[in-house]
Amino acid sequence: MMLSLTLRERPSQRVDMSPLSADQLAGKSAAQVAAIELACGNRKVRVDSLFTVAGTYHSEFEIRGGCDMLDRVGEGMTHGSILVRGDIGAYAGARMKGGHIQVDGNVGAYAATGMSGGVLRVTGNAGDFLAAAIPGAHRGMEGGTVVVAGDAGDRVGDHMRRGMVLIEGSAGDYCASRMGAGTIAVWGRVGASPGLGMKRGTLLLQAAPEQMLPTFSDCGTSTQGFLALLVRSWRPVSEKFGGISASRVRARRFLGDRANEGRGEILVWA
Repeated sequence: MMLSLTLRERPSQRVDMSPLSADQLAGKSAAQVAAIELACGNRKVRVDSLFTVAGTYHSEFEIRGGCDMLDRVGEGMTHGSILVRGDIGAYAGARMKGGHIQVDGNVGAYAATGMSGGVLRVTGNAGDFLAAAIPGAHRGMEGGTVVVAGDAGDRVGDHMRRGMVLIEGSAGDYCASRMGAGTIAVWGRVGASPGLGMKRGTLLLQAAPEQMLPTFSDCGTSTQGFLALLVRSWRPVSEKFGGISASRVRARRFLGDRANEGRGEILVWA
């Protein structure tokens, strides 16, 4: 039986879950896991004061009855697997280097910030600043893969440097703002001002935004051969995006933001 942490009740303060990454649990018994201290507001509490602990840790564990007060789930992990049955709070998968996080619910702000490897999969919605840089930082997501089955908030990929973000729902305002590299694909619609301050990278859309920024140049519709390779790479991680026909390689291309080097691109499937 794998290690299972079942939340007893909703915490009154935010809880820092980062000490429960796969790396830090290796070799620990259930009793040792129960004794780990977590920051809860301005105090320290034992794991077993918040969760019922059962099973044995090998390479994966699950959190049952999650809620949006649980922050930093999987922060800095390099291997292993975390399954969350419920919602979690901010900074999910922050600075993640490897492994797999599956959230059967919603995640809060700044999910995947600083992520450089691994997979974060969310069956619900994601908050603002998905794959974006935290305040004071100049790099958001730097690698890995994020798949969100629902919608995402504002500023997806702000200062993103590398990696892939697939949003099967819609995204909010300023998607791909100040993006430096990487790929963001949105199945639904995007909000206002996509690509604001974009330097490089690709924002791939199924539907054109209602208004494109004037600092983007319309390059017309053409064949983009790399899209076939991109779709193939999506097949293992997203049934929706991976189901796109490999022959669908034409897109309308917008180049910009010309006020910021102008090397980013927004592609709209033709």
